[in-house]
Amino acid sequence: MNIFDIIEIDPYSATPKYTQLASSILSAVESGQLQKEDVLPSINELSASLEISRDTAEKGYRHLKKLGVLDSVPGKGYFITSKVQKKRHKILLLFNKLSAHKKIIYDAFVAALDPESQIDFYIYNNDFNLFKKILIERLDQYSHYVLITHFLEGAPPVRDLIDQIPKDKLILLDKKMSFMEPDMGYSAVYESFEEDIYGALQAANDRLRHYQRLVLIFPDKSYYPREIIGGFRKFCEEMLFDHAIVPDIQSVQITAGMSLLR
Repeated sequence: MNIFDIIEIDPYSATPKYTQLASSILSAVESGQLQKEDVLPSINELSASLEISRDTAEKGYRHLKKLGVLDSVPGKGYFITSKVQKKRHKILLLFNKLSAHKKIIYDAFVAALDPESQIDFYIYNNDFNLFKKILIERLDQYSHYVLITHFLEGAPPVRDLIDQIPKDKLILLDKKMSFMEPDMGYSAVYESFEEDIYGALQAANDRLRHYQRLVLIFPDKSYYPREIIGGFRKFCEEMLFDHAIVPDIQSVQITAGMSLLR
C-alpha cells in the first residue's frame, strides 16, 4: 500500500492542511488501512510528496501524537501506536464567506466539539453553483453537515439540494430560509435580521435624531437578507424619519442632515 494514496490534501478547503493531514491518517487507522506499528513517511517525505511545508507536516504529526495515535523513535521514525475509536463527529462545515462575524461562529463551534472531531471547512463565496458542487461531491461522507446558506438573489432554490441530507445530520446556521417552518424538522440557529437592525437603530436613536433623513444602501443583487429592509422601514416609520432605500451610493445626492447606512 502506498501511504500517499490515503493522505488527501484538498487545496480548495479552508481547513488547515496540517488538520487535513492528521484527519487522513486518523481515517486510515479507523478503517484498518493503517495498523499498529505501521511506519509513516518522514517529515521530508511528506513535505516533498504532498507539496506542503515542513512546518505543516510537523504540526500534523504533533497533533496525532497529542491524540496518542502516533509516536516516534530515533532510527525507526514515525509509527502508529494504537487504534482509535470511531470519531463521534465528522463534519462538513460550509460557510458563504470569511469575516470577523463568521470567525466568531467558527471558533465557538470548534470549541464546543471534542478535539478528536474532524471538521472539513469550505467557503463558497455566496456562489450557489460552488455550494452545490461542494455538497454533491461530499454527500454520505459525513456524520453531520453544518451549512450557512447566503446566496446572491436569483440563485436556484436550495431546498431540493439540502433535502438530500437526512435532517438528523443537518444543521442550518445564521439565516432562516423560507422553507424552515417549525414542523418541517430542520435543526437551525439563525438571526432575526429585521429585529436586529431595528434594535440597533433604536439603540442609536438619540444620535440619529441629529439627522432629518436616513438612507439605507442595499444593493439590488445581494446575499444580504431582505428582512434588513423591513427592520429599517419599521424603525423609520415608527420614529417618523424621512427615509429612502437605494441600491448604491451613486443613486443618492448627499445633503446636510442626511445619514447613510450600509
